[in-house]
Amino acid sequence: MTPHGACPPRLPDGIRACLFDLDGVITKTDVQHRQAWKETFDPFLSEYEGEAGRPFSLGDYMRHVDGMPRHEAVHHLLASRDIPLPPGDSHDLPGQDSENALANRKDELLTRSLDDEFIEAYPGTLRFVRAARQAGMRTALVSASSHCAQVIGACGADHLFDTRIDGHTARERRLRGKPAPDSYNEAASELRVAPGEAAVFEDGPAGIEAAVRGSFGWIVAIDRCGRREDLLKPGPDLVVDDLAELLQPSTTHARQAPTRGPANPRHLERLHVRDPRSDQSHQHQDGPGP
Repeated sequence: MTPHGACPPRLPDGIRACLFDLDGVITKTDVQHRQAWKETFDPFLSEYEGEAGRPFSLGDYMRHVDGMPRHEAVHHLLASRDIPLPPGDSHDLPGQDSENALANRKDELLTRSLDDEFIEAYPGTLRFVRAARQAGMRTALVSASSHCAQVIGACGADHLFDTRIDGHTARERRLRGKPAPDSYNEAASELRVAPGEAAVFEDGPAGIEAAVRGSFGWIVAIDRCGRREDLLKPGPDLVVDDLAELLQPSTTHARQAPTRGPANPRHLERLHVRDPRSDQSHQHQDGPGP
């Protein structure tokens, strides 16, 4: 057991840092993102016929939108339906006249939702993050969202992360959005670890692809929506329903422990229970948190 009676995290040998996506991994705000996108796209798409006019779906969210910067997400969704729309610019008023206008409409709806609704974290993820830090791991928050600081602060978990790379960081440092690996590479650099020494925890195909392209040491997909087939395509090492599954005490390897099973066998024989006593000099001390 780690301090305070928590189960230790099960991580492969050589992993020194854990990098987490925000929406759908740490907080339940993925639901608000999906709803904001649907309320943005459905009125626009209703003007078109056939496949182009089909209402925005969970599959659309997973394959074309989740994890991407807003303006890139709009372009990707419209391109999938062969709908031409001028790009406009970031100052376009929220509306339907350009890709950026649609992106700004989505942000308007999401901002209203985040201001009005309670922001809740996934308990299993918070338990895993705390256990990882108590075992000597450094931790980072990596999100395309410009609302990242607001969201993680609202659920009282900002103290659990050593650094944050979000939408504001990406613009300031000119980082490409997911599925490019730039944001995860930047987080690893700030934590002073090589990509191969870092684990990435994601709930969207674009983020998983970013971690694969960045050659990160261990990539875990979290299936919150029953879309395991979409998560498997980019090639994660493991798919789980909740990160609490990686806190189960066990002396066996990953073929027997996670409930959803592995997606990629390259780390199976290295997965083990991290003993915090082996890393006491680097151990983090965290407050009680939520």
